[in-house]
Amino acid sequence: MKFKFQYEEEYIKNSRDVELFACRWLPSSSPRALVFLCHGYGMECSSFMRECGIRLASAGYAVFGMDYEGHGRSKGARCYIKKFSNIVNDCFDYYTSISAKEEYKEKGRFLYGESMGGAVALLLHKKDPSFWNGALLVAPMCKISEKVKPHPVVINLLTRVEDIIPKWKIVPTKDVIDAAFKDPVKREEIRNNKLIYQDKPRLKTALEMLRTSMDLEDTLHEITLPFFVLHGEADIVTDPEISKALFEKASTRDKTIRLYPGMWHGLTSGEPDANVDLVFADIVNWLDARTGDSASLAVTPVHDFTSNVQKIVDGVSNGQGKSKRPQASLLCGLNGGGRRLVHRSSM
Repeated sequence: MKFKFQYEEEYIKNSRDVELFACRWLPSSSPRALVFLCHGYGMECSSFMRECGIRLASAGYAVFGMDYEGHGRSKGARCYIKKFSNIVNDCFDYYTSISAKEEYKEKGRFLYGESMGGAVALLLHKKDPSFWNGALLVAPMCKISEKVKPHPVVINLLTRVEDIIPKWKIVPTKDVIDAAFKDPVKREEIRNNKLIYQDKPRLKTALEMLRTSMDLEDTLHEITLPFFVLHGEADIVTDPEISKALFEKASTRDKTIRLYPGMWHGLTSGEPDANVDLVFADIVNWLDARTGDSASLAVTPVHDFTSNVQKIVDGVSNGQGKSKRPQASLLCGLNGGGRRLVHRSSM
């Protein structure tokens, strides 16, 4: 059954007084559960993750997204990550403020992270292990592949100058868009999205991502929430071995991994339509299996909640992704590849 949905946008301020863009896709009836998006490095939610929002809202889930500081429509130096913990704290503050609303207090809470967003989702879980009911991790960045891990001497040299030239775009990198998205038409659409950062990574940003990945790699055994990790076997942006390591080392008993032969990094946005359909069908089936019986879904109560998020302005759309903008307000708001399944459940 497909649900009608409504798309909404708003600007909020975080604890550092920076304006952040947020959006949501809401089904016409009471949602089965809440899904919180954590986008990848350089990406954004309203356009790049629109397909994800629409598909999940059409399946009955309320979907919420936020552009990180310096990303998409949010303010801040473009794609500059001073502290990775800032991203995690901003997401935690905004997403818990939504969960605390009266109409959502009893709803299950699921994290959805793509690439670097997978690291954000796992760190949100570690920040409050009992708050989230599960996570969907698409080609997550949670371990540095041995193929690309920098030598300790190189890391030491870069660390010595990161506070002198933190914003310099000096980190060499291949064209990620060419490497991540298989379908040539979709690849060009993504390249033409001016909200997506396509320049070289800044020094501080690259080191923060590296340190975060290495820290996660050392603590994968501390992951205790149910999760579903999905990865293309032909991914050369994040190594599929990373997802295998997460699956093998995580302590949770309810964990699922699916590896898609021949698929690249952009499972939900860069594959041919038939492959994208396959991936989203797996995602919705996993969510449905954990939200079908609301009585069995334990939701941690939100007690004594004080929000660090300040709403600035919002807007509502007609469900087609085009917002009705209040006057004087600026609102920007698959051919069958196969799959392998390994699943363990405590149910």
